[in-house]
Amino acid sequence: MPPDTPPSVLPPDFAATLFGQARTVALARNQVLFRAGDPCDGCYRVTEGLLKVTVLGPSRHERILAILGPGALVGELSMIDGAPRSATVTAIRDARLSFVTREAFEAFAEANPKVYRHISALLAGRLRNNNDALLASSFLSVKGRAARALLSLAEAFGED
Repeated sequence: MPPDTPPSVLPPDFAATLFGQARTVALARNQVLFRAGDPCDGCYRVTEGLLKVTVLGPSRHERILAILGPGALVGELSMIDGAPRSATVTAIRDARLSFVTREAFEAFAEANPKVYRHISALLAGRLRNNNDALLASSFLSVKGRAARALLSLAEAFGED
């Protein structure tokens, strides 16, 4: 993966080929794309807008795992293992996504096995982010965690 490609984004050539014939999905602000436990029917690529990836804790409090913007893949974990969705994905603002079915993804991957290397890098990046968040929640004060979250959002979505 090129060094300037964020870990949640496929290289442009793979994205263009995989999502070239994709169906467009529109989400309004606060609309749920899918919920944790839903079956996997395919994966999405964010074209515009912002999505939040969340899980519910035992006390029914929502925990945000990620904020995803344009170019990000959504639902790829279930595409790989076939298990139900691991989190809930909701639009933070109006969003447009491209959707490919699981069958289309599998056909693409069979013809382009290198896509798994890129998806492995994407998943490794997300795992590292989750590890960092776990460390921060264990060792940083509330102010430190808030500052860390703001810096992460600024790095991901800030503009000069």
